[in-house]
Amino acid sequence: MAEIAVGIDLGTSNSCVAVVRGGSIDVLPNGYGEATTASVVAFKPDGAIAVGNSAKANIIHDPRNTIYSSKRLIGRYYFSEEVKKAKAVCAYKIVEAENHSIRIKVGDELFSLPEIAAMTLREMKSIAEARIGQPVNKVVITVPANFNDNQRQATKDAGRVAGLEVLRILNEPTAAALAYGFGKGLQQRVAVYDLGGGTFDISVLEIGQDVFEVLSTCGDTFLGGDDFDDRIIDLLADEFSSRHGVNLRNDPYALEKLKVAAEAAKQALSIESEVEIRIPDVIHSDEGQTLSIERTLSSEEFTSLVNDLIQRSFKVCDEALQQAGVLARDLDGVILVGGPTRLPIIREAVTTYFQQEPQADVDPDQVVAMGAAIHAASLVNEDRTAYLLDVTPLSLRVGVAGGLAESVIECNTPVPIEQMRTFTTFQDFQESVKIRVYQGESRQAEENELLGQFEFSGFKKVPRGEVAIDISFAINADGIVNVVAQDRETGKRASATITLSSGLSDLELKSIMEQGRMERVEAIATDDAGDALAPPPPDPRTDVVMIGAVDLVKVSRADLGLVEKGAPVLDERGAGDPGDEAEPEPVLEIVPSDEFIPPDEASNDILKMTDCDDEEKLDLAETAPGQGETDASAGDFFEAPGTNLFDPDPSEDEQKD
Repeated sequence: MAEIAVGIDLGTSNSCVAVVRGGSIDVLPNGYGEATTASVVAFKPDGAIAVGNSAKANIIHDPRNTIYSSKRLIGRYYFSEEVKKAKAVCAYKIVEAENHSIRIKVGDELFSLPEIAAMTLREMKSIAEARIGQPVNKVVITVPANFNDNQRQATKDAGRVAGLEVLRILNEPTAAALAYGFGKGLQQRVAVYDLGGGTFDISVLEIGQDVFEVLSTCGDTFLGGDDFDDRIIDLLADEFSSRHGVNLRNDPYALEKLKVAAEAAKQALSIESEVEIRIPDVIHSDEGQTLSIERTLSSEEFTSLVNDLIQRSFKVCDEALQQAGVLARDLDGVILVGGPTRLPIIREAVTTYFQQEPQADVDPDQVVAMGAAIHAASLVNEDRTAYLLDVTPLSLRVGVAGGLAESVIECNTPVPIEQMRTFTTFQDFQESVKIRVYQGESRQAEENELLGQFEFSGFKKVPRGEVAIDISFAINADGIVNVVAQDRETGKRASATITLSSGLSDLELKSIMEQGRMERVEAIATDDAGDALAPPPPDPRTDVVMIGAVDLVKVSRADLGLVEKGAPVLDERGAGDPGDEAEPEPVLEIVPSDEFIPPDEASNDILKMTDCDDEEKLDLAETAPGQGETDASAGDFFEAPGTNLFDPDPSEDEQKD
């Protein structure tokens, strides 16, 4: 039997799995015959875990134990803006863990984001095995093109927890282009406009005889369909507050009803020009009165609500086209990816921007999984028929003094790629040095994503200047960063350890797998063909939206198990803002202690660095008090970790470098 490898589009809102078999690409439907499965995880009182559409049916009934849109949090730090926003709008509990990573607290248990993603991947694995009829262990998983190293590594960890061998982490736009052009002998330059549930990406590719070369890729990980839903939620909540003096955002049950209604209204507007939103018994007043919402939303009003979000996507498109060196009118095709691109306002705006109609023969919900399946098949077969030449979407940077970050590997550099820098000690018997590594496009360090605090140690303890350490910064085909240090004289490799990562250590991964929490995920009973034996769960959206004058089949509140008056509510949350010259000589930051300090609280210890040729030398040294300014031409140098860089003499007014 031929070896099977599948492709999985692990989405923010929905996921999809596909496989290449018998020379064709098949999207594998779940037990209910649906091509996509909700990326939702629900924890039940008895300890069982539901995943997919059955979990989504629980979103109103038990919002605090139902996890959705978790992809927007994976690989992020607790202090990041996206996490602050999620804490303000999500009913489930987000808590801080070691190294400023994130955990989801359910009852007395803590779950990492890779674990939550692994549950969805496990569900997709089960779907594939039920449809194919044999075990599935190998996979290509897609991620937004603008995902950074932490997010990619966390996604790969999720695959491992789910019991999968991850052959490749593939960018979603690249996968879409692969599905669009594979086997067609095309000679085209195309753009992939990928607006998903939580992120936006744009990639420009050159397709030539099944060689797919990415010319540029850009994105916005804070822009997606969820943000469109939030605009409708804000509209409904603000109007309700003005009318009744009640903030629905402070009641988790009412808030989830708003979320369900907003998503359903958005989807309905993809086929109708007007929808009627009805949310019966959304909340009870202090006097015990039942309060409801009834409102009509037109496509024109919806456009006014989200137009700025659409324009934000085109600013990213401007950047991608400029980096690729092409004009919009020079493209041979535009491919739309992601459920929100079904909205007429999106398609019309894209048509206007690119001056051509987007491709109509591509399913935006399935094309990414199909491309991942094609690539997965090519990786397990010796005879490869398609070749991908991808790029790194973000620049790799090193933190420097003054809150700045210097680029080591520029964005849109073809991967895999490796760059080397040479460091030389200038302090007697120096043992180690710690530096910060970022990904992003800003010269301001705090505006980039911190990958980690890297410690280089193990080199010879000799007088200053007598050792040279070659440090290579590499990005592999998955877009994952690796750092290796080597003593040039002896050839011995020194340790390069990440002391800060929002992902999981090998020990944590092993512990998670030994706990066997994946075994608590409920499997849908299916027949030999993979079809479910029980009817599908009710869709909570059908209780809140009418399309035009046609009332959708309604699910009773008793069926949903909604808690009535007297139900517990979350403590009131603060509103919280979801978003809450001359360049100095670049100087590298040094973190003086083993404990990580967020960028805005980092110490003033620094590393001097000047512009050099390809083989740059950075001297590790201590500036003695009173030494004054250093002549850069005499050689670059590191400050020693923990060195007090400020003049101890109180008579001096200025601080010294």
